Amino acid sequence: MSDFALVTGASGGIGRSIALTLAKRGYNLLLVSRSTTELELLAETLKKDYSVQAVYYTADLAGTKGIDEVVQWIKDLNYPLSILVNNAGFGLWGKFAELSLDTQLQMLRLNIDAVVSLSHQLLPLLSKQKQAYILNVASTAAYQAVPTLALYSASKAAVLSFSRALRYELRKGPVGVSCLCPGPTDTGFAKRAGMDKLADLAEKFNMSPDEVANVAVKGLFAKKAEIIPGTLNKLSAFAVRLVSKSFVERIGGGLYEK
Repeated sequence: MSDFALVTGASGGIGRSIALTLAKRGYNLLLVSRSTTELELLAETLKKDYSVQAVYYTADLAGTKGIDEVVQWIKDLNYPLSILVNNAGFGLWGKFAELSLDTQLQMLRLNIDAVVSLSHQLLPLLSKQKQAYILNVASTAAYQAVPTLALYSASKAAVLSFSRALRYELRKGPVGVSCLCPGPTDTGFAKRAGMDKLADLAEKFNMSPDEVANVAVKGLFAKKAEIIPGTLNKLSAFAVRLVSKSFVERIGGGLYEK
């Protein structure tokens, strides 16, 4: 039986494109998101266009119940899991004190807790393979504090730090760990985050999800620690290391001011 890849947040955007890219390479797909209709359509597309197996599970990973259900589903299927793509996540735009605390905590649970929990619970399955991979999706926002995206950037910084530490811990075993840090991508992120005023600006710098996915999968199999698609995104991630944090915060605060 061919190897399987689990992709969370697979119903659209980067997650969907990563699923398609892996299918082109012959991987079977386990698809997870909250949207049953989009998952069903994607599964049919994968099976029809790439002749791979594709099964899906509808779950909200912003809670322990959803995570545990997905883990049990995978164990029950008993498929050889060799890739885990922790892609599910979302952002919120606005001042910390003015945003709903419950919604911000929900974001942290999805952006951080789901990544950590799925990685921990599925590592035993991944470790059974001769070679396996974990791809955690962060953002270029992981490299700096971003006012009005305070907890989003903090959550992505946590994902990046966790990924690098886990990569080192697992360096002598069969499981490689990479962290994808995309910049602006044409996924509708800005509008979903409430950044309507910046959506048009973001579109000028957007990469397509397919472009990001191609770079991500190549980087994953090359066992890169950090994968930053796009030259401008690489330059910006490097540049923030050369100037003071307060300067970067002023620039970010001015750019994303609500």
